[in-house]
Amino acid sequence: MQHHVCLLPVSDVRDHGSMKRLAEFVLHHRKRVMAFWALMLVLGAVAAGQTTKRLTTDFSLPGQPGFTIDQQVQKLYGNGGFSTPLLVVVTSPGDVVAQAPAAHAALTKALSAALAVPVPVSPQTGRPVYGGPGGLKVRVADYTTDNDPSFLTRDRHTTFALVQAPVVKGFGGGFDAVLAPELGKAFAGTGLTAQLTGYNLLGVDSGSTGPSLLSEVLLGGLGALAVLSFVFASFLALVPLLVAAVSITSTFIALLALTYIADVSFIVQFLVALIGLGVGIDYSLLLVTRWREERAHGRTNEEAVVEAVRTAGHAVISSGVTVGISLLALVVLPVPFLRSVGYGGMLIPVISTVVVMTLVPALLGGIGPRVDWPRIRKEGSASRGWTAWTRLVVRRRWIAAAVSLGLLVALAIPLASIQIGTARTAALASSGAAYDALQVLEKGGISSGVTTPVEVLIKADADAAAIVTKAKAVDGVRTAFAPADAAWSAGGTRVVEVLPKVETVDNNTVKVIDRVKTALAGTPGVIGVTGQGALVVDYVNAVYKSFPYVLLVISLITFLLLARTFRSLLLPLKAVLLNLLSVSATFGAAVLFWQDGYGSSQIFGIASTGAITFWLPLMIFAFLFGLSMDYEVFILARSREEYDRVGSTDEAIVQGLGRTGRLVTSAALILFLAFTALGAAPNTDIKVFATALGVGILLDATVVRALLVPALVSLFGRWNWWLPGGVAKVLRVEPSPLPPKAPRGTLPPTPEPVLEPV
Repeated sequence: MQHHVCLLPVSDVRDHGSMKRLAEFVLHHRKRVMAFWALMLVLGAVAAGQTTKRLTTDFSLPGQPGFTIDQQVQKLYGNGGFSTPLLVVVTSPGDVVAQAPAAHAALTKALSAALAVPVPVSPQTGRPVYGGPGGLKVRVADYTTDNDPSFLTRDRHTTFALVQAPVVKGFGGGFDAVLAPELGKAFAGTGLTAQLTGYNLLGVDSGSTGPSLLSEVLLGGLGALAVLSFVFASFLALVPLLVAAVSITSTFIALLALTYIADVSFIVQFLVALIGLGVGIDYSLLLVTRWREERAHGRTNEEAVVEAVRTAGHAVISSGVTVGISLLALVVLPVPFLRSVGYGGMLIPVISTVVVMTLVPALLGGIGPRVDWPRIRKEGSASRGWTAWTRLVVRRRWIAAAVSLGLLVALAIPLASIQIGTARTAALASSGAAYDALQVLEKGGISSGVTTPVEVLIKADADAAAIVTKAKAVDGVRTAFAPADAAWSAGGTRVVEVLPKVETVDNNTVKVIDRVKTALAGTPGVIGVTGQGALVVDYVNAVYKSFPYVLLVISLITFLLLARTFRSLLLPLKAVLLNLLSVSATFGAAVLFWQDGYGSSQIFGIASTGAITFWLPLMIFAFLFGLSMDYEVFILARSREEYDRVGSTDEAIVQGLGRTGRLVTSAALILFLAFTALGAAPNTDIKVFATALGVGILLDATVVRALLVPALVSLFGRWNWWLPGGVAKVLRVEPSPLPPKAPRGTLPPTPEPVLEPV
């Protein structure tokens, strides 16, 4: 048997020794390892059902002014604040003013009946689907409040009532589902028609309970199976799916434990299921592919398992830690919702890494050769297609770099016009009862601004009339009022309602909030301002002022981790910068597609959102930055290994991408299919999140990793592999001196594969 002398530094040999010992331990105890993970699979399946009941829909912002007032309003009144109101649109064949008292009486009757209905319980959470801390209460304002013509359409055939209803908790129908049938009964025989609309109602089916977690996982799993069947062309395709299933269920066990320590957002369950599916398969794919390659080179099964763990295992661990760190960085934000996503999301790659590094070797060491049948595809040599492609990129490296960089920069340009907020009403629905009701108002000259009122909390003894007058005079305000009804006073306070002309949902439209605050500043008795627009302002202040710190933490830690992995300064710096550019290009594409509407209507039937929901950019960044870095680690870790073997930069990247190109594109396709399944959710924000991640993953795996990375590595030449002694000492790895300059020219011949002693 021919042997090749290992050129790895002492520290890496020691690290590889640890990987070897891990693999040997797992092989020696493989039955116990498999039994343990089988138990975790069963327990995790049970835990998943319990976990979903303990997740929250909390979007609190402790310490922010709008949130502080929101909490006071909800505690005192049981409604309002950040919660947008219901609008009851009443239409009359004649002048609706004459029918206003009858409409008010019918509405009062309907509300009383609806409040008497027992609150339904969510089957997912086991908790009531609506109701504020102040109990089941409503506040109503309509034309009869003070005969304000702002409540009438131009033809005076339609009016609306603003109903601050009990707060909805989670997916599905809230108080509106109970109120709608009561409205039908109360308005029967009055000659009037009553319809319901509102910001939260638009585009939401009252009977919907939200995305189906199981159906989305099954869809993603079927897509993954199709890709894996192509990659392996054998029953080995089932192994990564089994490993992913164990990773997901095991993560739910940890997530259930986490819910007893802290509140965890409902979004985490979708991330665990679908990103866990993608990550578990990605890491398994890398390890199994390397095992196949080593067997093709003549190693015994156990030798191949040990060598796969010893080499590819390092890339798996580096990738898992990098993804985990990028998500954990969310905890620096002063927002409990995002912090819970950081904690919960971090569990996904960490647990997936543990499962892959133990269960995969156990399976391969036992049933691996038997399920690797019929072995139509071989792994003895690098992919001819990817090898030829990379050689072409290396020969045309300047052109490849210019084209790919130009495309990324062009896509990133729209990012400069991003609007942070929530979706416009036009993007929430294009049909349905709520949409039709809002259209009646808008055609009558009442803009959708009434769906997002501004609430001013004042002291009971304040001069409400003077405050209303000041608010009405603010530029961008349609009207303001302070109903004398007892429902609008509580605990020594009153509420002044301000209706803006334009819905307050993004950076620009929330400026009316600042103008209202300025107009009322110093006015005696004014406690504070809240509402949907105040929510947007709070999130922008709380999240995006802290975003540079998140970016710095993620980038710095990622750089240090990759510097150890690649034993280089330039490669990790390039990886971080390219990831930032790739994520920027993804955001730019999301702005074009969703915010500006270039394609959203044609593909999803959703009009331009006008803004990207405030919590999405941070979530997309954290997940995409970590997930796309996986591919960088897969490619460059193998390239570093090849460079240590052959000493040629160009040949190293050719062999590195030749060996990992199919793996990276397959892994990206699997993640894309998982996010496509998530994109089937009825919620627009979830669609934006899923499509942004899906497009970002494909963009990164194709333009960045398959074109830009090999071009830049070839251009940087010997500088790729340089790690000075001082830096190496700090990182606790052996230095990598700058290699002597080699003449450019024809790529050296590909060396024959040789075996290293295990």
